[in-house]
Amino acid sequence: MMSYCFWENASELDRDYHDHEWGVPVHDDRKQFEFLMMESMQCGLSWGLMLQKREIFRKCFDNFDYNKIAQYNDDDVERIYNTEGMIKSKPKINAIIRNAKCFLRIIEEFGSFDQYIWSFTDHKSIVYADHQNNGMPVSNLLSTKISKDLKKRSFLYVGPVTIYSHLQGCGIINDHHPSCPCYKRIVQQFPTSFKEEDEGAKY
Repeated sequence: MMSYCFWENASELDRDYHDHEWGVPVHDDRKQFEFLMMESMQCGLSWGLMLQKREIFRKCFDNFDYNKIAQYNDDDVERIYNTEGMIKSKPKINAIIRNAKCFLRIIEEFGSFDQYIWSFTDHKSIVYADHQNNGMPVSNLLSTKISKDLKKRSFLYVGPVTIYSHLQGCGIINDHHPSCPCYKRIVQQFPTSFKEEDEGAKY
């Protein structure tokens, strides 16, 4: 029987996300921004809740069009805050607007956010063998390094734990279990770097 990374008992929504999105390398800037901002919005909450509210986020934030979001003003903050079902956190709403501006500056400097973030791993997904024995960490040296760089660029809600989750979600780190069918598919289809040990991993 194949493993599904211990997602067997997850909700149908979570399982669909696991089977079709989690760990699949993302090279589209808008999708990168969507995943990163959902991770930022998640702080203190569950990822399952983020998936449930995904369509509300897309409606509130122009389908995560960072060009439009960067132009939002106080009226947009109020509009988003008062949207039914939206998470009631003005600091997080304002952070997404600020992060959109920061996102655009990275694109201006590197040509794309994709080029920027994948350069940290030489444009390869990473598989850490010791995660299979030790369990998935909440952060590591890679997520800490990227977190520090994003904070230096004035991003908000991008701590090492949030960034580690983002790296998993967008496929920079492949944390599917080797017995999971998703693992084999990703390894076969995308450039992958295999490492025995994840030095600096925090559990």
